Amino acid sequence: MKRATSALAAVLSQLDAARLRRQRTTVAGFPAAHTRRVLLAGGRELTDFSSNDYLGLARHPALSAAMSECAARTGSGSGASHLVTGHGSEHALLEEELAAFTGRERALLFSSGYMANLAVMTVLAGRGERVLLDRLCHASLIDGARLSGAALRRYAHADAQAAADLAAADAGHTALIATDGVFSMDGDLAPLPQLARTARAHGAWLVVDDAHGLGVLGATGRGALQVCGLTSEDVPVLIGTLGKAFGSFGAFVAGSAALIELLLQKARTYIYTTALPQPVAAATRKALQLSQSESWRRERLSALTARFRRAALAAGVPLSPSVTPIQPIVLGEAAAALAAQQALEAAGFWVVAIRPPTVPRGAARLRVTLSAAHSEAEVDALVAQLARVCT
Repeated sequence: MKRATSALAAVLSQLDAARLRRQRTTVAGFPAAHTRRVLLAGGRELTDFSSNDYLGLARHPALSAAMSECAARTGSGSGASHLVTGHGSEHALLEEELAAFTGRERALLFSSGYMANLAVMTVLAGRGERVLLDRLCHASLIDGARLSGAALRRYAHADAQAAADLAAADAGHTALIATDGVFSMDGDLAPLPQLARTARAHGAWLVVDDAHGLGVLGATGRGALQVCGLTSEDVPVLIGTLGKAFGSFGAFVAGSAALIELLLQKARTYIYTTALPQPVAAATRKALQLSQSESWRRERLSALTARFRRAALAAGVPLSPSVTPIQPIVLGEAAAALAAQQALEAAGFWVVAIRPPTVPRGAARLRVTLSAAHSEAEVDALVAQLARVCT
């Protein structure tokens, strides 16, 4: 045991030396529902520019009320998996509403986006087949591809021609092509129309994880597919999460009735886990409604993103070419990103440093995220501090 403990300590020391050990920050509370202010456990109050709460719904009182009312009726937990006794009326209604929202025949709820991606990859691909992934795909898509037993091939980031070349190199063996819709660390969009053509030409599934696009992009919040003018015929497998723009928790897969039925029957991450609590589903239903009825949230988010980019570029802040609320500022080494995070925290801003292995070596960064709950003054103040810290 001493030898094993010593080995663990050595690994942790290596992480410390490379400035790659991760640390949690404890949030004590939120001073006001409609702002991005957070109160940390130590008593400090910061303006949060790291959350994925793009529409400002995570602390909306209507979501809290829906959750409380449902908990009074159904209890706080589901008690079992969906296929035993855990599937409730709120789950069923939310799945119907998500299917309608995405323009699909059916949707299936999962307890997390990680579980949803593992389900899709392991059910739709297997041994003797190939899976093609963008090199910057989310870790859950990579892990799902590996677990499937299929041969994993990764193409250069957002390079549709590289994906087409890989598919053509072993025609007939590519089971699926998978990509993020909006890449979570870079904020750019995948070349979905070109990937759809390649998938169609080779009889492969096109799987799009649009966790950071749904609710945010498009005239009605239908995400990256709406921006690109794509339908369910172009992208037969759509994955979305509920803990980002929709301010709740969980995930879903949307597609044809046959696809969803197959996942329900075969997906181990669906069958063998406790169902999402019904109060969470009730809160998500309210968020989905608000995201559609209050289009001003998307409009404000877009305006704030444009304001941030204009001011940051004018101030010489090294931005990446992202037009989404995800605005990475690549600083290179982990130590530089951590130092910038600490300087911003001292100035009252919470902007988390993202380091390897989440991003490639030499690409450590600050990941700024905008929310409809930010004020113009907060955006301007952040830019002023970024100009001081990052230029």
